[in-house]
Amino acid sequence: MDIVCLDLEGVLVPEIWIAFAEATGIPELKRTTRDEPDYDRLMAYRLNILKEHHLGLKEIQKTIAGIEPLPGARAFLDELRTLTQVLILSDTFTEFAKPLMEKLGWPTLFCNSLEVAPDGEITGYRMRIENSKLTTVKALQSAGFETIAAGDSFNDLGMIRAGKAGFLFRSTEQIKKDNPDLLAFEEYDEFLAAIKNVLD
Repeated sequence: MDIVCLDLEGVLVPEIWIAFAEATGIPELKRTTRDEPDYDRLMAYRLNILKEHHLGLKEIQKTIAGIEPLPGARAFLDELRTLTQVLILSDTFTEFAKPLMEKLGWPTLFCNSLEVAPDGEITGYRMRIENSKLTTVKALQSAGFETIAAGDSFNDLGMIRAGKAGFLFRSTEQIKKDNPDLLAFEEYDEFLAAIKNVLD
């Protein structure tokens, strides 16, 4: 049985941290996993900036409430889910994701969680499991699934390469250049067609 594992931000919805950077006027928060392969380093960097500017979960959630899925994402996901099982694997957090999942029709999401103080300050985070995307794909494979994966960032490459097929979607020029063997797509229709070819 096949299962498609998709990244969330950059693939189905805009990057949350970039949207928050634009909402707050703090350009340093635009740094994402497309720019920084080390997730722990990236999150420490983000949390320091939030603390410096006295920003917490409430402010980020307010921005997220106004984020819409990328144009065509919901229709793509709806059609894909008629063809096969779909799992969204993201390094985002449950405290961020709920309004986005509602707008996407409540797909299954595996992600992480934040540590939040009573005053709303984000003090830390808990990863669901180490190297969560690749580890989850391997667990699915051990349960008898064949995986097809897609994403846009450094932290997606492990799961993309681990299955029977993997794709880049709306990735950076540098990541595409560094991984020339991976098919890379910019539009949902061609992306869906490629997945269908693997499922046939």
